[in-house]
Amino acid sequence: MRLGRHCYALAGFAYLPPWSVNAGFVCGERLTLIVDTGPTAYAAATILGYAQAARPANTVMAVNTELHLDHLAGNSLLREQGIDVYGHPSIMRTDADLMADVTAYGASVVDPDRHDEARLPFLGTHIANPNQVVDRDQALDLEGVTVELLLVPGHTTANLAVWVAEDRVLFSGDTVVSDYHPNLASGAPSDWRRWLQSLDRLESLRAEVLVPGHGRILRGEEVTVEIARIRASLLRALGNV
Repeated sequence: MRLGRHCYALAGFAYLPPWSVNAGFVCGERLTLIVDTGPTAYAAATILGYAQAARPANTVMAVNTELHLDHLAGNSLLREQGIDVYGHPSIMRTDADLMADVTAYGASVVDPDRHDEARLPFLGTHIANPNQVVDRDQALDLEGVTVELLLVPGHTTANLAVWVAEDRVLFSGDTVVSDYHPNLASGAPSDWRRWLQSLDRLESLRAEVLVPGHGRILRGEEVTVEIARIRASLLRALGNV
């Protein structure tokens, strides 16, 4: 779906139940930035196809908003085509991590005769970590629009947000999810406190549209409401430690 002059969202790529994951892209005059490459090579092919259809002559690059595989397992398809992928230096995943996800995916299949078919969505998928390091806030000039990559740790050490001020569109990764409960399993109380600071930072941008890592696209007042919901969840968790 088109969100503004430069920004697009692709929502609802299937992953481990009950989760689905979102992605998107931002088009400049000469460069296109894909935001997250999806959980499989098939997902990455779909994302790349839409990005290239929107601006066929553009050079494509990508960014991973965090280290969980639903946001980056599609990297290999892009890297095989020489496409640069930006990401935090703490993203260091392995094919063993991928196999663990395939196993978990299989365990979610009710029919035991179909457990081995859980590998099929992952055909052609292998791990390729980012080849371009983002270890501080960084601006990317796509020619005609500037994109800001912002460090927003908390959910993981590697979390980035992508801010397109001209369109007032924010790609938050899992720093903000809509409707779903925030996933606290990757961190400890110290991480959750950093997450609260990251939420404050994202809220201060006053985005008009927010593409969360999971769930529906947020618009207008929904952005403030969902950030407040995530903040309340973190505060409850901190109150229980």
